[in-house]
Amino acid sequence: MSTISKVAEKAGVSRTTVSHVLNHADRVSQPLRERVLAAIEELGYKPNPQAQSLRTGRTNIVAILIPDILNPYFTELVKTLQTEIERSGMDTLVFNTDVPGGHPELHGREYLKQLSRKRVDGAIVADFALHGMLDQIEKIDVPTVFIGSLHGQSADSVALDDFGGGYLMGQHLVRAGHRRIAHVTGPRAFKESAARSAGFDKALADGGITIDPALRFEGSFLQPSGREAVRWLFEKHGGALPSAMFFANSLMAIGALTEFYDRGVKVPGDIAVAAFDIIAQLEYVRPRLTTVGNSPEVLARTATKMLLDRLGGKVEPAPRREVIPCVLMEYETA
Repeated sequence: MSTISKVAEKAGVSRTTVSHVLNHADRVSQPLRERVLAAIEELGYKPNPQAQSLRTGRTNIVAILIPDILNPYFTELVKTLQTEIERSGMDTLVFNTDVPGGHPELHGREYLKQLSRKRVDGAIVADFALHGMLDQIEKIDVPTVFIGSLHGQSADSVALDDFGGGYLMGQHLVRAGHRRIAHVTGPRAFKESAARSAGFDKALADGGITIDPALRFEGSFLQPSGREAVRWLFEKHGGALPSAMFFANSLMAIGALTEFYDRGVKVPGDIAVAAFDIIAQLEYVRPRLTTVGNSPEVLARTATKMLLDRLGGKVEPAPRREVIPCVLMEYETA
């Protein structure tokens, strides 16, 4: 079994130098650091995380809170977060507050308590993970980055330009010649949903189109509500379908494509379909879905950098906010 003493002997340095390389690399010259790291690699030495924690007062653990582990958007987000954080030498602890399960506040409050008990060094909180209790963000006593629209800027945050994305898609559909467009929104309580709708409506208004409330359906951001929206569309407008339908996220759009297929409705021949979101899963959806948004990877990498900079003391105390622009991905459906 390798020990720090064997590493020191192999590298021809003191135990203190090895400790500095592991915990305070800036105190050791580059040539010496490389010699110690080579010895660590050759001997397969694994530092004891508990001992390191006692020495440094840090756990080297970052907590990640997400609202729905089954949602491919958040699965993709977590994958990138874990990869980027572990690349920095830290571990991750993932909490799923299960917003679709209906008890996010119960889970959220319990997980926030666990953050304190487990003494994590930092936290990244994804959209909706603390739905209904965002005021608790400012009570987290470790550096935190929020992914989404955070009112009041009580912590560092990074968000998509939801309004701009909604506007881009509205502009695209108007330019494609659509005049009657159904819009399936997300839950009205979500800021992101409201911003996407506002941007979309603005684009339609700028294109000279009057917004028709009868063509609006409030979805849940889940796949079943995409199917429900199509059923609603046929019940209300079966004799005169709109020429296009815009969904506030890709899961609902996928559900809608399934319902359209089951009804024998051709997309885009009978109706065009577009959605908000750019996720890897859409590579396997046919016909290819026209979407607007940005990859979860971009948000994850930005959030990780913001947190690591905060942990490293590289930024001013005031909370920072970054907004990621959306891009339009035009494919077959619209």
